[in-house]
Amino acid sequence: MSRALSALRSSDRYLRPAQLPSPAQLAALGTVLCLYRPESSELGGWQHAVSAHACQGVDSEGIRESLCFADARGRCCWRLYLLPDSDFLAWDRLVSAYPARPEQAFEGGVAERLWRRLATKLGNETWRMCALRLQVGEGNRLAASLASLSSLGAATARRIADVEGAEGELWTDTAGFSAAATPLLHLSSLRPS
Repeated sequence: MSRALSALRSSDRYLRPAQLPSPAQLAALGTVLCLYRPESSELGGWQHAVSAHACQGVDSEGIRESLCFADARGRCCWRLYLLPDSDFLAWDRLVSAYPARPEQAFEGGVAERLWRRLATKLGNETWRMCALRLQVGEGNRLAASLASLSSLGAATARRIADVEGAEGELWTDTAGFSAAATPLLHLSSLRPS
């Protein structure tokens, strides 16, 4: 079991403030699913983030783990999800340093998920998604390139997208997408280590 999940039992971890992870810590995660606001870009949430916390959710498909970043208003502005393609040890080391918060449990079937997705869109709380490989760019800035996913990684990402009501495209290794040939995305503002 991940330390992030076991942290739920420790109430003092929930109250301690945590700094943002460094670009090097995020780069160590490997490929992750990134959810970002439609008015932003893939790394736009990172630029606005002032705090982070670990999230976990359980549904009929299993456990979902994410690192949630909040802006100055306290609104979640960026989420990184653990995928089968991610580095599990780096993920465990990183999320163990952050307070853990359980995600709201969504019970119900297809109809309830459709209603929830419609309510999310009407409430303008939509997310965009993409698979990213985070990297350290020039000047210790966070950079990223689009990443292709394994079949299992893509299935996991699609399940997360269904739960979150996120839209976007994913590429799998079998689709001939070359992550190595993908240029770096936007560089973010400098973050202290």
